[in-house]
Amino acid sequence: MKKKITIIGAGNVGATAAHWAMSRRLGDVVLLDVMEGVPQGKALDLWQAGPLDGFSGRVVGSNDYADTAGSDVVIITAGLARKPGMSRDDLLAKNVAIVKACAESAVRFSPDCFMIVVTNPIDAMVHTAFKVSGLPRHRIIGMAGVLDSARYRTFLAEAIGVAPCDVNALVMGIHGDNMLPLIRLANVGGVPVTDLLSPEKIAEIVKRTQLGGIEIVNHLKTGSAFYTPGLAAVEMAEAVLTDSRRVMACAAYLDGEFGISGYFLGVPVVLGEKGVERIIEFNLTSEERAALEQSVQAVAGQMAATGL
Repeated sequence: MKKKITIIGAGNVGATAAHWAMSRRLGDVVLLDVMEGVPQGKALDLWQAGPLDGFSGRVVGSNDYADTAGSDVVIITAGLARKPGMSRDDLLAKNVAIVKACAESAVRFSPDCFMIVVTNPIDAMVHTAFKVSGLPRHRIIGMAGVLDSARYRTFLAEAIGVAPCDVNALVMGIHGDNMLPLIRLANVGGVPVTDLLSPEKIAEIVKRTQLGGIEIVNHLKTGSAFYTPGLAAVEMAEAVLTDSRRVMACAAYLDGEFGISGYFLGVPVVLGEKGVERIIEFNLTSEERAALEQSVQAVAGQMAATGL
């Protein structure tokens, strides 16, 4: 029986996620949006790529949550995107209402789904979805570290002159300026990047990673990143749908891990058919712990602002 993936929000991120999901043959896709005609048109266009790309799944556009019933995975991308001069926090108030409505409606028709939240500010939005959906903590996560780590790996690979896929690197913490790109764990084929790059170059790459989203926003002027965020969400969905037990950095609910409780924060998790099967803990240096605490404080402020 084919798996079913619902993507809420047919903007750039949602439509791109639908494209990645179909090209990876993950199952049938429902692309849902409040704008009449937009999800239908984009879904029809994508479905017609099947003969060329070779996928056999069906993609359907809809404005009705009833069409999402029985979804195995729900990906929420709906919400306002950043513009130049805006921070992710500037989106919080309006996107809380949007994500709240999306999560409540999705679980009404798919009570056993696994939910991935992409809407910014991600750590606050996944908290919002968690509070209103009633889903257990292992069945809801935010897409953050997969994207941030991909950016970090790309910049390191460019500086070292190697294939990005051969760079291993991890970004923890909030999806924002206080994120923590871990330096001591980054490596190329097992060789530490600290042996390959100067401290000054690494510091430059860390800062560029932290500001990776706004760099794209400043180029686009009227939107934000969508190719990699869309794929990052689908990578997470694929791990769940295929029970591949992939290790990914995701905004997961912490209940004592890393000495933190009650917050969604980017940490390495094992993703399988049960969702978050476990959070991988490891020892942090005093500097890393202090940086992670800054993330906690920032997330705490965002959570308080949601009113949930």
